[in-house]
Amino acid sequence: MTLLGILEAGMLFCFGFAWPFNIYKSYKARTNTGKSLLFLIVIWTGYLMGILFKALSPNPDFVLWLYVLNITMVSIDIALYYRNKVISGI
Repeated sequence: MTLLGILEAGMLFCFGFAWPFNIYKSYKARTNTGKSLLFLIVIWTGYLMGILFKALSPNPDFVLWLYVLNITMVSIDIALYYRNKVISGI
């Protein structure tokens, strides 16, 4: 594990730390007030690019799994966005 890998893992951990709280808030609120689908899609795309970069690297490391975990949480939040859209009738 290099210093760069540790720093990347730290960044992904910090970004990912907030997603469970955001998912819980989206689930309980049952509304999309304050949500931006475009923002969620941009973040999801960024994580996808990180996954592809790591997967195509000659020596992928454990950080790949942090990308997968984060994109999974963003995917759940996107699904909740659509659920809340149906619930609120918008």
